[in-house]
Amino acid sequence: MPSVAFHTLGCKVNFYETEGIWQLFKKEGYEQVDFETKADVYLINTCTVTNTGDKKSRQVIRRAIRRNPDAIIAVTGCYAQTSPAEVAAIPGVDIVIGTQDRDKIIPLVDRFRQERQPINAVRNIMKTREFEELDVPEFSDRTRAFLKIQEGCNNFCTFCIIPWSRGLLRSRRPESVLAQARQLVDAGYKEIVLTGIHTGGYGEDLEGYSLAKLLWDLDKVDGLNRVRISSIEASQITDEVLEVLQGSDKMCRHFHVPLQAGDDRVLKRMRRKYTTAEFGSKIEKIHRIMPDAAITTDVIVGFPGETEEMFANGYRFMEQMQFAEMHVFPYSKRTGTPAARMEDQVDEEVKNRRVHELIDLSERMQLAYAKPFVGQVLEVIPERPYKEAPDSGLLMGYTDNYLQVVFRGSEDLIGQLVRVRIDEAGVNECLGSDVTTLDSARSAVV
Repeated sequence: MPSVAFHTLGCKVNFYETEGIWQLFKKEGYEQVDFETKADVYLINTCTVTNTGDKKSRQVIRRAIRRNPDAIIAVTGCYAQTSPAEVAAIPGVDIVIGTQDRDKIIPLVDRFRQERQPINAVRNIMKTREFEELDVPEFSDRTRAFLKIQEGCNNFCTFCIIPWSRGLLRSRRPESVLAQARQLVDAGYKEIVLTGIHTGGYGEDLEGYSLAKLLWDLDKVDGLNRVRISSIEASQITDEVLEVLQGSDKMCRHFHVPLQAGDDRVLKRMRRKYTTAEFGSKIEKIHRIMPDAAITTDVIVGFPGETEEMFANGYRFMEQMQFAEMHVFPYSKRTGTPAARMEDQVDEEVKNRRVHELIDLSERMQLAYAKPFVGQVLEVIPERPYKEAPDSGLLMGYTDNYLQVVFRGSEDLIGQLVRVRIDEAGVNECLGSDVTTLDSARSAVV
């Protein structure tokens, strides 16, 4: 039986796509082995969001070549898409395939076996208008199912290379999304996380269909308990989307809305499509409909030209927003983007200090968000044994509003929907107890 090993760098979308590529190998009778062992085929799914992403991708490719010089080395993903010649020039790389045509991976591997000639299968992504269908009916090690609904982005923010590596926005056909959702529910998943490169942009390229319509259609899928949107831009939180949040009990009380900067002048230089006032009013609307909703966000610190005054302004705005958590990144130059060529780059030490100030703020806000839930009974889907102490009999999982809860329970609860009382609030995790499974709770009611 031929063997294949995978290594995925970067974002959740890449991990989803690796699962999709594994399904193709599995159908052809391959067995999956650990990347650190000897395999017949190594597939590296690369990242290019930062210059460091490129560098890490090259290191992993070289590691695979050293592990088995006779293996077929295939490289896919964003770095392969934006720099195919650079990837192909690494001695030992056999197949380069970008962020499309991954459904042709098996014929390409077979062709290389016969011809023993390097293959560069990367095409111009900007000409692609079709969503690449990669079915993932199950996930090797997850209790929450990810479902990719769109690809690409039309925004061209000045710090970002992604439109060049992923192409322009294209949505998956609604019937395909719904068929995949039903398949995942049949496989036992209770929660589906909708994901993509610019997830909230779903439907912008479809006639008479939108993200709100998709959410209503998912609401009707029997056996599905939770729908979570992995990320949505403030401008995409339309009145129709807000109506679904109000009317459907399947929508998770958690929204990841990337802010990136809390000062209008910085937002303008980033070429973001909103002001802080517009962002704030969308968050206020969510809170009006779902007072308990967790709003998490991404922030880039030390963008070129960000002065102390702009940073302080942003800090105050973030405090005002009362985020449940912030993912804080220092700005890092990405070659090929307008921001990398801007004059007034911020000093690394200044960036570092600001990053720490925002991480401290994030932790204070995380605790402030979690505290009111102490004493409440919330629904949790246990994901795995508690990783800090795997043999302690403790499990961890997420509530629908994205509190990570650690509680005592047997491993057969993993993937089930259970009720847990929150006993203690913490920054990254809360402690809970008194577990009842929903099925037993329901039969007790009857």
